[in-house]
Amino acid sequence: MHTLILSIAFSVAVSIFLKLARRSRIHIDQAIAVNYATAVGLCLWLLRPPLDTLFDQSPAAWLILSLLGVLLPSVFLIMAAAVRRAGIVRSDTAQRLSLILPILAAFLVFHEAVSMRKAFGIALALCALACLLARPRTAAATPTPGETISDDEARGTAARGWQVLLGVWLGYGCIDILFKQMARIGAGFTGSLLLSFTLAGLLMGLWLLARRTRWHARSLASGLLLGGLNFGNIYCYIRAHQTFPDNPTLVFAAMNIGVISIGTLVGAGLFRERLNAVNILGIGLALGAIVLLFPR
Repeated sequence: MHTLILSIAFSVAVSIFLKLARRSRIHIDQAIAVNYATAVGLCLWLLRPPLDTLFDQSPAAWLILSLLGVLLPSVFLIMAAAVRRAGIVRSDTAQRLSLILPILAAFLVFHEAVSMRKAFGIALALCALACLLARPRTAAATPTPGETISDDEARGTAARGWQVLLGVWLGYGCIDILFKQMARIGAGFTGSLLLSFTLAGLLMGLWLLARRTRWHARSLASGLLLGGLNFGNIYCYIRAHQTFPDNPTLVFAAMNIGVISIGTLVGAGLFRERLNAVNILGIGLALGAIVLLFPR
């Protein structure tokens, strides 16, 4: 059980890092690039993917890996913007609600049977997402303690909050679908993870070089921390599934509910994030939807 608790803690810690990055004058794009280099090293050390067959991938697998290489850093940037503009609570909840997209894909693309329970869970999740996207008057514009923002910036932040939340939901949902499709075509998970981290890091690095980025030592160093937290979340999540091989529902549900619950406490207690009644209703609906969407 400790691996599951650690995975939840690492996930929330990533959101806290993204929340504090602006106040610490960290260039998040540079931190994300180093994050993937760190994740590659930790993946080689702890997961030990089979390197002898690493590049023996089918054309379909390489297509999926290429899409992941683009999506992973892009969605990380969107998540950073969401945490800054909409807060940890709503961003983490939007990320966890992204599970509805692979479930919809299973029904619509892979023609799995639709149960009444899952249909109700999907409807509940869509209602939760709508509630989360409702803009509270002050939540998105509430600065981190020690940070000040202008009135114009506050209004712009609130106006864009729903857009980045929708981007988080769509982005993480598409990544989940791609990883599930990778598993369907028989690619090994650890090798696929290593290749996707490597491609994401290379593309992010090339993008920064193309922009003639002025490198920032603090941002590069912070990427080591971000990479450790990000990989720790993934590693402990995998270990939790290995610990409970016959009960994946426990891991899925506990992870999603745990992140939403702890993220809510951290957002409200540490960063004084304000939610309106509709947002709070959305969090409650999200918790109910997660319970319904995973089979017993």
